[in-house]
Amino acid sequence: MSFNIHLVKEIALNCHGTVDEDMRIDEVFIDSRNAVENGLFIPIIGERFDGHSFLQGAIEKGAIAALWEDGKKLPDGLDESFPIFYVKDTLKALEQLAKKYLQKIAPKVIGVTGSNGKTTTKDLIDAVLSTSFKTHKTAGNYNNHIGLPLTILAMPTDCEVAILEMGMNNFGEISHLSNLAKPDLAIITNIGESHIEQLGSREGIAKAKLEIVDGLKDKGVLIIDGDEPLLTNKDHLSVLTCGYGSANDFQITNVDQSADVTNFSINNQEQYTLNLLGKHNIKNSTYAIAVGKYLGINEHRIQIGLENCVLTGMRMEKKQGINNSTIINDAYNSSPTSMKAAIETIKQLHGFKKRILVLGDMYELGEDERELHRSVANVISSPITHLFTVGELGKWIAEALLEHNNDKIVVSSYKTKEDVKENLLPLLDNGSIVLIKASRGMKLETITKDLYS
Repeated sequence: MSFNIHLVKEIALNCHGTVDEDMRIDEVFIDSRNAVENGLFIPIIGERFDGHSFLQGAIEKGAIAALWEDGKKLPDGLDESFPIFYVKDTLKALEQLAKKYLQKIAPKVIGVTGSNGKTTTKDLIDAVLSTSFKTHKTAGNYNNHIGLPLTILAMPTDCEVAILEMGMNNFGEISHLSNLAKPDLAIITNIGESHIEQLGSREGIAKAKLEIVDGLKDKGVLIIDGDEPLLTNKDHLSVLTCGYGSANDFQITNVDQSADVTNFSINNQEQYTLNLLGKHNIKNSTYAIAVGKYLGINEHRIQIGLENCVLTGMRMEKKQGINNSTIINDAYNSSPTSMKAAIETIKQLHGFKKRILVLGDMYELGEDERELHRSVANVISSPITHLFTVGELGKWIAEALLEHNNDKIVVSSYKTKEDVKENLLPLLDNGSIVLIKASRGMKLETITKDLYS
């Protein structure tokens, strides 16, 4: 990124210090510990800290100017020439600056939300579009009211397409992000159970996700999971649907998957190959295909993009384990929907005598958390051979399976990750595949460091 200081002056009430009219800002940052070059420091006031306290540290790390809440005292010893731009609210100013920069660069904007799969979908869209455009995407999980404007402000000046992930915890948050980003295309990957504790029901979750249309441009297009009934009635919007049902605009057909590669077709015509596991990831790739087609990319280039996609870590990440076993690290996060989808993937893969599930607690499921955990057992059947659960909530999965364990699956529940690891290691050989999945707070990936070869 790079912009002239005049963009900052447009959002400021007034300024303190000496402002060089030719000054250029190359980075915007909120963490005074990060080293930058020609940085604009924006102090954010949080629940446990006030970024205004760290201005001196930010200067030492490369800040050449800063925003400042009007009325707050400047720190003692600050160089009188250092440019300070006063604003009413630094967080709102961050958003205003992002809006102005987005208008200045004017890329096509693609907004991505959903209960599960939004990061994977974002990565797949970027892989496809980068074959034909200069793209910029959300890094990591910078998908909230602070991360989104920072993502926009990190955009290169030659960006042609910005792919922006939008997360939320409650009503109104996606609407706010959508109105900031003003997407040309908006994607809802699916409706699961994540945040049901705050939103009350899957219907509430669907309503919150559909807020992504609030900022959609007048001629914008909504791309949705066409297999989800809660997303089917979209009134006057221009909608493209993706999924397995025959009514979808982009219908997934002819699926054939192994532990190494997945082959599928769109509408029984175009053939694609994906180096990812799972029917849910086929659907995620279909969103990328739909976006690519909408933006005029041909089938050949789309396939190149899918083949070269590198996902953000811990999302159905396949690695070789000890004794030539196969480890699937899907521990970044979980909901009942995504956990069931991952289990179905393990069941469908060929060539494994031992199919082992290591499943942990899932959070923010509200008053139905027990039944939602127990529901996972409905998809645990042959050829699954072993189930290990971790945590107080995860044990509900094991309890439910034991009530109808007709396939004689070996079931074990543990309180700690260390106990799981100790009992898992002897099972690993070249005929074993292990799925590791739980909510982010479990940090279940710590098990994997002793499982990899």
